Amino acid sequence: MKRIGIVGTGSYLPERVLSNFDLEKILNTSDEWIYQRTGVRERRIADPDVNTSDLAGEASLRALEMATLSPKDLDLIILATITPDTCCPSGANWLEAKLGAQRAVSFDITAACCGFIFGLSVATQYLMTGTFRNALVVASEVMSRCQDWTDRENCILWGDGAGAVVLQSFDSSNDLLERHKNDRIGEILSVLIHTDGANGQNLLMPGGGSRTTPISYESVDKKLHTLKMIKANESVRVAVKRFSEAAEEAASAHGIRVSDARWIIPHQANIRILQQMAKRLNISLEKVYLTIEKYGNISSATIPIALDEAFRKGSIQKGDYVILTGFGGGLTWGSSLLKW
Repeated sequence: MKRIGIVGTGSYLPERVLSNFDLEKILNTSDEWIYQRTGVRERRIADPDVNTSDLAGEASLRALEMATLSPKDLDLIILATITPDTCCPSGANWLEAKLGAQRAVSFDITAACCGFIFGLSVATQYLMTGTFRNALVVASEVMSRCQDWTDRENCILWGDGAGAVVLQSFDSSNDLLERHKNDRIGEILSVLIHTDGANGQNLLMPGGGSRTTPISYESVDKKLHTLKMIKANESVRVAVKRFSEAAEEAASAHGIRVSDARWIIPHQANIRILQQMAKRLNISLEKVYLTIEKYGNISSATIPIALDEAFRKGSIQKGDYVILTGFGGGLTWGSSLLKW
């Protein structure tokens, strides 16, 4: 069976910073109130003329540069997003064109905040069967475009950005190591995914699909095209449970403990969820790689952004286990175990 290596990582955040103090000017809120409840101090916001595929393109080029590959080497492009440039064509199609990746097959995956892990799962299947050799998995979101900016409970959480990884298949672990013997690259040991469609209504964007066709003044006035968080307290309890179970599943599948991992890199949903997850897993919060304070919740993009940051900072070293774990609307959850 082929081995799958992460041979490049990349991320991109828009330059504009929206701080809690900025939100104080438009909402009945405060920096202290937001930070205590979410762990967010600031988030990045894309300029009006910047689309999801633009953010994805920047992250992709950085990942390709690390992998010493060009867009023309790509066989497969998977874009995880709930905020594509357009529903048709897909966001991945726009990205393929912008990269000039003419050989690649491209398509989107919609799994909300767990989209990146679902993208890894699909890509690894193609690579393991030998259908493709080089794959780009990107998660990119412009969450600022689907917010009700009068909803102080919800809009304070979200930001914009993109993260990417380049995957490559190898005939054996020796081949993988030989290909990049002078580099520190990761190997995907497993990807595990789950869904629970019966409870998907708890995180919902009601408009934009066939349920509200055609889009009307009424649907816009009712803000049906903005993200709704329903039964927030119940969602938190479920998220903590699924985050933790997914991390444990990834570790136990390879006979290690969660505590053996150098880092847990979770979806950055809310600091309270991550604190409870760490407590449930019986690990220190210092073992959880956090970016939520400076970037907020970027849905599917939070995990690859944090992974790229940790790798480029040197926080991930040779021999380290890293567990990725996510939970999102759908409901979707999953995990991946990596080893450097």
